[in-house]
Amino acid sequence: MKLLSLLERLPGSYAGPTQPEPGPHGLIGVGEGALAAHLAATLIPGTLTRSGTQFVVSSADAADAARDYADLAEVAGAAVRRVSTGGAVDDVDVLVPGGVLTAYHAAQYLAHASGHADQAADAETLLAELRGRCSPGVEDGNPARDLAWTLWGRLPLLLAAPDAEALPHAWQALLARVGKTLSVPVLGDPLALVTGAFEAQHEKGDAKVALLLGDPDPALLIAREVLDSRIDEVVAVPYPEGVNPAHPGGYAAQLALWYFGAWVAAYLAERYGLDAGDLPVLTRAQAVLAGESGPDTLTLGGAGGEGGRPPRFDRETPEDDLDASDREEDFDEDLDEDREEP
Repeated sequence: MKLLSLLERLPGSYAGPTQPEPGPHGLIGVGEGALAAHLAATLIPGTLTRSGTQFVVSSADAADAARDYADLAEVAGAAVRRVSTGGAVDDVDVLVPGGVLTAYHAAQYLAHASGHADQAADAETLLAELRGRCSPGVEDGNPARDLAWTLWGRLPLLLAAPDAEALPHAWQALLARVGKTLSVPVLGDPLALVTGAFEAQHEKGDAKVALLLGDPDPALLIAREVLDSRIDEVVAVPYPEGVNPAHPGGYAAQLALWYFGAWVAAYLAERYGLDAGDLPVLTRAQAVLAGESGPDTLTLGGAGGEGGRPPRFDRETPEDDLDASDREEDFDEDLDEDREEP
């Protein structure tokens, strides 16, 4: 099924366990579970716990690391809940769907299991509201499609306040995996980076757009002023309307902005004429790491075919992309202008 159809069906589709697990809680994510764990970190800030419940979120390609973390938690005295997209039966307590949407299903499980069912419900409300604004049937005023157009042909810089650092992680993953586009998360102190990054090479600010994800803090507002003078455009991507005032930048708001990023990335792939689904090379790589096939099956490939480069997409066609006849014609015209009449 196409990703756009899956995104339309996503709100309210969580069908996993909802009972809370004994606290205190610890949370570690590896493989495809890393993003879900990052998004749920506002609910479960602790990494390892010696009692209560240790959540280990993973995928089959990261089973070895997940198993080590689970064993360590059990030795320390915690009960372990293994959340995974697949693998050996003994390595999976809660099975979640694999792929781009793993983050939603695993994160919603973590919200329920950590005793935050109210925030899981808030997230579903926000996702449903976004679906009504971002679905393919919304032609005019579709914020996801409009933002995809803004990003087309540009290199996005991703910034967020320290308490929302999961968002640059989420958007970089979505823009790469779904939108087939490179983006650069700006982590740590944004002021040191943005004030110096373009000073020696001003042209590096060309074709760049910065996305301020979530609610900005004072440092991010100053960084925006600096970036306004150094790159093409700065765009604020706030949390959607309807966020619970009790958790203004919490789990539900961040999961909703992940969902919005998935819509943007899907429309960006559409703008480039590419499939928003996973490339075959990713599937093969995950199978090799999961021990399901040998490394000899892993070959590089992309939208341009096995081992080939995808086509180049630029807002303006550079001279290098002109065919030989066009360049020769322009060269001849220049020569004609320089000749002197006898």
